[in-house]
Amino acid sequence: MRIPPTPLVVASAIAASVAFVTLAAPSGGSDIPAAETQPAPGFRDIDAWLNSPPLDLASLRGKVVLVDFWTYTCINCLNHLPYVKEWHAKYKDQGLVVVGVHTPEFAFEKSTRNVKDAIDRLQIRHAVALDNGYGTWKAFRNQYWPAVYLIDKQGRIVYSHFGEGSYGATEKKIQALLAEPAPATPPAAASAPPAAAASTS
Repeated sequence: MRIPPTPLVVASAIAASVAFVTLAAPSGGSDIPAAETQPAPGFRDIDAWLNSPPLDLASLRGKVVLVDFWTYTCINCLNHLPYVKEWHAKYKDQGLVVVGVHTPEFAFEKSTRNVKDAIDRLQIRHAVALDNGYGTWKAFRNQYWPAVYLIDKQGRIVYSHFGEGSYGATEKKIQALLAEPAPATPPAAASAPPAAAASTS
């Protein structure tokens, strides 16, 4: 039988996530060499979308997409969140799309109500995708909370950063990607209707 989380359990969960990121995440952001860039895998097996209708990367071609893996009890994620919110507010009208992929570390973080409450409390305005089954996490081969991936206008992952820090470098990369020209001709996939997605909230 699963015991509902108590404040002590939540505190332990936060401590565990802090230790995980601190010990495991490499420091510093990094550009991915052009020869090694790959198309972003997309948002897979999303349980629900909050603050947004369902999004798919094919329809976002020509935009710069910031994918932020996070969970609401991770203190590193909470320290990192103000920068993500600022980038959304600052660059959304210039072509940046921020998607917070909420991938839970603990069972109680799978609750849509709990995530909605956290979004309200934290005043998050960008799109949030609930990745309870780790479908998108696995597709990106991600291992860390928080983790940022930047996807260029061609739909390729060109930059990543794990853990806190490197905010200046990440913002400079966002600016550089926004300054790049959009694809000359929209890819065929961009005109295809989006795949079926989970219900919106």
